[in-house]
Amino acid sequence: MPDKATSINHKTGTREQWLAARLDLLRAEKEFTRRGDELTRRRQELPWVRIDKEYRFETDQGTASLKDLFRGRSQLVVYHFMFGPAFKTGCPACSAIADSFNGIFVHLEGHDVAFSAISRAPLTKLQAFKRRMGWTFPWASSSGSGGGGSDFNSDFNVSITEEQQRKGDFVYNFQRDHPTMKPGPDPGPATFGPVTGTDPATYAREGPGMSAFALKDDVVYHTYSTYERGLDPFFGFYAWLDRAPLGRNEKGGVAGGLWYRYHDEYDKR
Repeated sequence: MPDKATSINHKTGTREQWLAARLDLLRAEKEFTRRGDELTRRRQELPWVRIDKEYRFETDQGTASLKDLFRGRSQLVVYHFMFGPAFKTGCPACSAIADSFNGIFVHLEGHDVAFSAISRAPLTKLQAFKRRMGWTFPWASSSGSGGGGSDFNSDFNVSITEEQQRKGDFVYNFQRDHPTMKPGPDPGPATFGPVTGTDPATYAREGPGMSAFALKDDVVYHTYSTYERGLDPFFGFYAWLDRAPLGRNEKGGVAGGLWYRYHDEYDKR
């Protein structure tokens, strides 16, 4: 059974009242769209930063460099999936985002854009979770045994050490000592940690993000990264919920305090 919304109380009105309010909202929506187009242009105008460090990954095809992940294309987009070495399963929020990857990565490749998720968990764990979830998109490990580990996750500010977490000596979402990567007032680590088979502190040492890269004249460049609420557009179901009568209904929650689950657990109680 689906989880029930917490409330269905709402004002009512006539069709004429609805249309007047909808037209007023339409003007605001169009302005929002135009603003989004401008932000897209500004993202594409960011300066590119050359990457000279050699990163190594473990993939289904074997050991790979960052350049190899382009798979013959000139652009690469990466999802930094929260799945640390100690995790038994991937982050539920990242998993909700990843449910849309099977459908989009083929279209990206058709537009000269390669796609890969990247996590610190060993490749065997990633492969097992992919099978459970029914995913087929590329997913690389940045700490595989075959090619050795790499600094990729830490360099792109999505993984920190226990010492960094304790001292607050790290940057996430362009902010030093960001609360997202520390157990505390945010209920996320306390809720999601046990779901992934870890404790809140261990869970919080991984962060979600998205990064983009370009390959020009055999040189890789970093072009863009975003984190936290910057990832909202990648939740495929958010746009639908935001247009449903009660929106995301996050406060309604579901069993265990989560307001969404792994897609194969919605019928479990």
